[in-house]
Amino acid sequence: MIAVAFILVMGLVVAAVSLFGTAGSAAAASAASVPWWALGAVLAAFVAFFAGGIYIGAALALLALLAGFGLSDRPFWNFIGEMIWAPSTNFVLVSVPLFLLMGEIMLRAGLSERLYRSLNIWMGRLPGGMLHTNIMSCGVFSAVAGSSVATAATMGSVALPYFEKSHYPPRLVLGSLAAGGALGNLIPPGITFIIYGLLTETSVGALYLAALGPSILVVVLFTLVILYYSYKLKLHGDSAGAALSWQQRIASLSDLVPTALLIALVLGTIYAGWATPTESAALGVTGAIILSLVDRKLSWKMMGESMHATARTTSMIALILFGAYFLNYVLSSLGIPQMLAKFLTGLPLPGWAIMLVIIGFYLALGTFMEGMSMVITTIPLLFPVVMALGYDPIWFGVVITMLVEIAMISPPDGTVLYVLQGMRRQPGPITDVFSGVMPFMLVYMLAIIVLMLFPAIALWLPKVLM
Repeated sequence: MIAVAFILVMGLVVAAVSLFGTAGSAAAASAASVPWWALGAVLAAFVAFFAGGIYIGAALALLALLAGFGLSDRPFWNFIGEMIWAPSTNFVLVSVPLFLLMGEIMLRAGLSERLYRSLNIWMGRLPGGMLHTNIMSCGVFSAVAGSSVATAATMGSVALPYFEKSHYPPRLVLGSLAAGGALGNLIPPGITFIIYGLLTETSVGALYLAALGPSILVVVLFTLVILYYSYKLKLHGDSAGAALSWQQRIASLSDLVPTALLIALVLGTIYAGWATPTESAALGVTGAIILSLVDRKLSWKMMGESMHATARTTSMIALILFGAYFLNYVLSSLGIPQMLAKFLTGLPLPGWAIMLVIIGFYLALGTFMEGMSMVITTIPLLFPVVMALGYDPIWFGVVITMLVEIAMISPPDGTVLYVLQGMRRQPGPITDVFSGVMPFMLVYMLAIIVLMLFPAIALWLPKVLM
């Protein structure tokens, strides 16, 4: 209800401002090929489908059919096959199942558990040490997984048993794991960057470079949140970790070697220009298989389970993508993106104010809509608006990815929150996860504001290296 109220209020504000708009907005309205009441009906159907719990891919396709038959006289049905065939044969999109498969192999080979154990030896001495381990292990695992859900599920399965008899509050434990899991898409090689690059024809390599600065910023903010609550609640470090000698700590770094090798293989080949994101993903899968073979964890059963989980997730993403492409084709043929761009750019507001409206819209949308669906559905409509306002497409790609991450940890419908709740071995209400993640979600929003004020955090590295 809060999200719906926010969207309605924001819509009323924009409508009121448009009454005092410039001639540009009036011209946009007069040039509209589709009446506003029809667009309102499409938006109402959009909300109704998602509120009714209809599967996302089916909802998008059905909405496209209703908009096409109701608002267009073109025989769009003759091009449905071509619309679906184009994204399904895109070479960049092949990297999505490959990154997912690499994460699944790492989970079943035990590489993620070795990563967590090693980091905990080094981070455990700090106030709230194991909470810092949650953030750092999720951040490192994100550099090979590319998925928030995969990061949260993998590191949650490893970390939660460590906390069962600890002195840490369950809310902070779950909140830190959810926040760390949210890094899965922001830290390269995030899948959202691949989808965004595909939809906007933006360089995925440049997006990966731009994400490094904001990733460090978000991790630092998460660390500050943990330090604040550690001093407030007097959460001391791990005494067992403090008792270890320096020789034992240095020896524990060997558990980081497999993950470090995969990160170097995946990201190193991309940044060095030796491989595309798709080729580096294939190299990552090969590296994960070799490492699991060295650890004697490779088996036909393990590979079968990994491929089955990858196929299930990939099918879900593909159906959403195909439905969104169908809807985007129909809306583009009606000229709706151009209408929206002319309307918003014609408002008597500065560019940063319109950008804040767009960010607020995404924050509200993320409370009831899955992040990947949110990007695929809205980017073709809002990207022309952002470009008309003069913002950099690479910068906007990073901001959108951060908004997707916030959506994944936003109550009441954040995907990562329910993943962690389902993994709890000790019973507890879902409100533990909701309240625990709120401080992290607020500082994530703060990071977006900082990125608006200092866009060079994202844009400096791509300008220097590309």
